[in-house]
Amino acid sequence: MIFNSISFGIFLFIVFTIYWFILKNNLKLQNLFVLVSSYVFYGWWDSRFLILIVFSSLIDYFVGLGLEKNNSNKIRKLLLFTSVFINIGLLGIFKYFNFFIDNFVEATQFFGFHINLSTIHIILPVGISFYTFQTLSYSIDVYRRTLKPTRDIIAFFAFVSFFPQLVAGPIERASNLLPQFYKKRKFVYASAVDGLRQILWGLFKKVVIADNCARYVNDIFSNYTDYSGTTLILGGVFFAFQIYGDFSGYSDIAIGTARLFGFNLMQNFAFPYFSRDIAEFWRRWHISLSTWFRDYLYIPLGGSRVGPGIKIRNMFIIFLVSGFWHGANWTFIVWGFLNAIYFLPLMLTKSNRNNTDIVAHGKLFPTFKEFFQIGVTFFLTVFAWIFFRAENIWIALAYIKHLVLNIHIATSQPFIFLFDKITIFLLLLIIVEWLQRDKQHALDIASMETYKKWVIYTIIALIILNFGITNETPFIYFQF
Repeated sequence: MIFNSISFGIFLFIVFTIYWFILKNNLKLQNLFVLVSSYVFYGWWDSRFLILIVFSSLIDYFVGLGLEKNNSNKIRKLLLFTSVFINIGLLGIFKYFNFFIDNFVEATQFFGFHINLSTIHIILPVGISFYTFQTLSYSIDVYRRTLKPTRDIIAFFAFVSFFPQLVAGPIERASNLLPQFYKKRKFVYASAVDGLRQILWGLFKKVVIADNCARYVNDIFSNYTDYSGTTLILGGVFFAFQIYGDFSGYSDIAIGTARLFGFNLMQNFAFPYFSRDIAEFWRRWHISLSTWFRDYLYIPLGGSRVGPGIKIRNMFIIFLVSGFWHGANWTFIVWGFLNAIYFLPLMLTKSNRNNTDIVAHGKLFPTFKEFFQIGVTFFLTVFAWIFFRAENIWIALAYIKHLVLNIHIATSQPFIFLFDKITIFLLLLIIVEWLQRDKQHALDIASMETYKKWVIYTIIALIILNFGITNETPFIYFQF
């Protein structure tokens, strides 16, 4: 069941109706219903994997209780190790087992040894990278005594499996989401309407931007030797907007859906392609993951409170682990490495915190310097995205080589792409998000006159209905 499907629309209507019209006066039943609904939502893909999320939830629930009862540092460390070992172990088996086997065999062959190790066919459970990190953060926070463990097992299980953000985030902290299951929730019309607006914009980004870009991206990357270098550049640009529209579109729908039920999730994207340097980009892209690595890996390693050499080491670890988190492929590791290289000069010159404000705040247009900085940052990001999109390292390198050696407009191919309807939609996306860059989301227009809002709703809905890709295309981050 995916957000851009009729089945999800029906599911959402049924859950919303029962939640507010039948169970509105009973918090415990509401939480239980959210839990059951979340398991139905998750089991829609493959009910066999429900056992994994139940198992992970049970482990961290009891680890939390154990951490509260024990003051012995030795026992507390053992309990935390149990949580980390089991959660990372599950992730390792289902996501990385074959990767390590294949690379071990290749390494032994390089040194002249021939070992026959067979890989096994493993189906990657949807969302496992997200909910394992969510439960892990709970155990770590309880261990640090920055969070009091819950005894409400229904609330905890609902927190772990909350269906709007279960399979692709945001990766919520227990300190933010879990307390919301304890308090009686009231239907707030203004909040629900704003949630619907965010859902509408998320659908636009997914089915109009991402899925239309995907048609060109798939063709260009599959047949890159048939195109000029200029067209290959467009392929990288289209993929940059495809993955942004796809992933941030999911986050918008997730956050908007949660608001329909009285929950507030963290912002996961803050208009990242308007960033003036890579450091700012990473403060605005997949915020829930980047802050997770900052709080639970970078800072424990020493963060920035260490010498230059250790600080650089920590930074590379974060980016490499972030790349590997995305998938069992060297392309993701290279993608993370490239971003570390981009970040390095900013760290060495202590300028990685220069751009923490909103670009051109209060102005219609950026300065020439800001425009240039945004362009350079976007170019660097697009280059790294080539590795992220390619099937393997060799294809990525061949793609880049063909791009460089054929960097001319040999045919009319680039113009065919540029004059397609996707160009109009991309311009619409850029203009709307630029004008709304100081808001929580692009359709945060509550203060606008009613008739203007309805004109905007109608235009976006018509674009979705007429130009959105109708087949139910899964979100890219489902594979992570």
